[in-house]
Amino acid sequence: MNQKNKKLSSRKNRVIHTVSLFAGCGGSDLGLLGDFEFVGTKFPKLNYSIVYANDIDEHAAKTYKQNIGDHITVEDINNINAADIPNHDLLIGGFPCQSFSIAGQRKGFDDARGELYLHMVDFLKEKQPKVFIAENVKGILSVDGGRAFGKIISDFESSGYKVKHKLVNATDFGVPQKRQRVFIIGVRNDIKKDFNFEEPSAKRVILKDVLENRKDIDKKYFFSERAHQGLRNANKAFNKGRSQDINSQCNTISTHLAKSSLNGTDPVITVGKEKYRRLTPLEAARIQSFPDNFEFVGSDSKKYIQIGNAIAPVVMWHIAKSVQNQIFS
Repeated sequence: MNQKNKKLSSRKNRVIHTVSLFAGCGGSDLGLLGDFEFVGTKFPKLNYSIVYANDIDEHAAKTYKQNIGDHITVEDINNINAADIPNHDLLIGGFPCQSFSIAGQRKGFDDARGELYLHMVDFLKEKQPKVFIAENVKGILSVDGGRAFGKIISDFESSGYKVKHKLVNATDFGVPQKRQRVFIIGVRNDIKKDFNFEEPSAKRVILKDVLENRKDIDKKYFFSERAHQGLRNANKAFNKGRSQDINSQCNTISTHLAKSSLNGTDPVITVGKEKYRRLTPLEAARIQSFPDNFEFVGSDSKKYIQIGNAIAPVVMWHIAKSVQNQIFS
């Protein structure tokens, strides 16, 4: 290999040091790292290396350590000094979404959680990584007539970045879930490259592809006869489409799967004739595109919360691959 090719090879394979905020159980970081398989498709290793991760949830952090690494710290981000964290090339963070979620009260900046993105802004101003990736719910676009989102973009831009955003649907990336999320990508102003969102091309994955194919699913996941009777007595129009179509993608799953009811918003499966059950943790994880060898720590309730809060790894892999190819190559 001549000297020119050596330089090209070195640049192509250079390690991209990454800091992960609001890391949760590690969905975003698994996608960033790559080297996993989902429904028969392999997602090769990318060039990222996570040098620091943080989350306030100790249960999620235990799952992260089990699957990703010991580099995660459990700490309130309000107590972290940006100057104390390692230098890095990429900052990622799915900042808390409850303040912007359509399913919540949508208090926006009136809820203290609505301003947690400002910690990402502080990190950007202090450390000036080349790129950042932020993620949040669809509802962030319309809170306060769109003014809240405009402020968020302005704050990111004021940190010294060219910022673009796009609402993406996980189904387009081969995830069996109708999960719409806003991705915000910023490239430092002095970098002479621009990022453009690429149109995904992935095979269609449906709910049927990820359901547990066994007959001995624990009875605790099934609804009682009383619940069935209540459903039968309810207004038919209200219950239209209550159960998921297993030949399509699943509705968006949330952290409330453990509390889902036949009249709730979380997905319900029909088994046989008028027999209903909620998703098992394994099925919920698959719907989020986690591979089966990803082990969640804790009770079912804790697992559902971790899964519902996560960024879908397959979606993150595609976004991270585009950033790697466009900016870091």
